[in-house]
Amino acid sequence: MSLDRWLPYRNENALARCRLFCFPHAGGNALFFRPWHRLLPDGIDLCPVELPGRGARIDEAPFRRMDSLVDALCEVLQPLLEIPFALFGHSMGAYVAHALARRLGAADGPAATHLFVSGAAAPDRAPRNPPLHSLPDRELVGALTRFGGTPPAVLARDELVTALLPTLRADLALAETYAAARSEPVSCAITAFGGAGDTIDRRALQGWSTFTDGAFRLRIFPGDHFYLSAAGTALADEIACDLHPSGLRTRPQPTGSQDGWMCE
Repeated sequence: MSLDRWLPYRNENALARCRLFCFPHAGGNALFFRPWHRLLPDGIDLCPVELPGRGARIDEAPFRRMDSLVDALCEVLQPLLEIPFALFGHSMGAYVAHALARRLGAADGPAATHLFVSGAAAPDRAPRNPPLHSLPDRELVGALTRFGGTPPAVLARDELVTALLPTLRADLALAETYAAARSEPVSCAITAFGGAGDTIDRRALQGWSTFTDGAFRLRIFPGDHFYLSAAGTALADEIACDLHPSGLRTRPQPTGSQDGWMCE
């Protein structure tokens, strides 16, 4: 499979000091992260990942099993892991990013330097009963509307919902069947992000702190599950501050708060 199919919006950057691979929410695509190109420093090579079943890959069957998806990602991304890299995932994408970080960390090759998870409870959360991916179409759309797991602009258009339901259902199966034990933490630092009005609350996000042997911090933004749309600049600053290749971003923040940080 061509690397361009997986990373359609990556810009070649000879000055890159690190790479940031981004994984979208259920039903989302790589286009969701494209605006970050103008928000992140030049030293960060932004690599939004296009999964099968959406965007230009709408004709491909989406993955339903996390291990199969991670197998494919390890193979296709391998040529780009020659410089330090980090992983970002929102909602369903957070579990993809975590699963990939665990797999790479357990292998002999390079491991992620940082894991960013957004809008997702820690992977030892209690399973939803019944799981969303098993609901009939009408009930699934209603549940997604209530939980805020899909952009309202998509759910408001019947033709989009009809076209996306197979991928949405597969993505939800991917996320809802994924579980990880605290006994197998990643070695890299984890930063968790969320919206103050999201059903994934502070406590659910804080649970990620037990899944790393490294540092952990939590940052809450105003907004709901898709707080990212309004908080793009601030979120990009947070990510750049954690990665800070050669001090590209330096911005002091108040200490003594769970939401505070300091970049040197």
